[in-house]
Amino acid sequence: MTDRSPFTTAEHLASDGYRWKYRKYPGAGETRGIVVFIHGIQSHSGWYEHSCTQLSLAGYDVYFLDRRGAGMNDAARGDAPSLRRLLDDIAEFLAALDRMRGATRLPVFLAAISWGGKLAVALERRHPGLIDGMILLCPGFFAKVRPTLGQRIGILLSRLFHPRKKYPIPLNEPDLFTATPRWQQFLRDDPLRLHHATARLLVESVRLDAYVRFTPKYVHVPVLMLLASEDRIIHNDRTREFFERLATKNKEIIEYSGAHHTLEFEPDPDRFIGDIRAWLGKN
Repeated sequence: MTDRSPFTTAEHLASDGYRWKYRKYPGAGETRGIVVFIHGIQSHSGWYEHSCTQLSLAGYDVYFLDRRGAGMNDAARGDAPSLRRLLDDIAEFLAALDRMRGATRLPVFLAAISWGGKLAVALERRHPGLIDGMILLCPGFFAKVRPTLGQRIGILLSRLFHPRKKYPIPLNEPDLFTATPRWQQFLRDDPLRLHHATARLLVESVRLDAYVRFTPKYVHVPVLMLLASEDRIIHNDRTREFFERLATKNKEIIEYSGAHHTLEFEPDPDRFIGDIRAWLGKN
């Protein structure tokens, strides 16, 4: 990755005993706020070093959480016991972060990418009051790419009898994420990219879809949503309709013409990073 700034890697101990890793990029100069990132179904913190660096240089402490079973976390690879556990992982980290800050009260923003967008809005229903704003980057509320009917039946049966049996995540073609050749090669070579998930994680993802449908009335914090016009992974029209249902009055959408799903891998990622910085400065 380019423009890399120093970051530290640390572990968070979840209440169920699982230790999962995250990266911290300390803000330059006087800290203006805190941005906590959560990633998509396949990705991890290593995909987003440039944006994290730029936000830290702008004065924000940036934390990027690798979901349990993904990224730097080898234990129970591709697995998670439940959607509630995934939401509790984020909530527990945010609560611990609040304790670490002590009397210093800085705004905390949750930035959620792709599949992680479902967790972000669901968090506002299960654990309200932990964040001051939300940034949704091509959120995966309505997926274009799904397992086949036969695969879905197999996943459901495995969930009942062999819950940790693994299935391919149907997003393995790099051109789904980006049209930039060097980033397509990066994805092909990435050893931490998650290619398989357990039956129970995939079923929990479907349960999360159902849970998310009832979340708009719970989202009262300011929200910025970024979309890519050429996204091949999510349905932008349905995502916009869902976004308009969010209860918050402070919401903004920016769509990037010609862009693909992973904005980090665009030829000019500073365009979307600049928009995030401007929005953070207003909120």
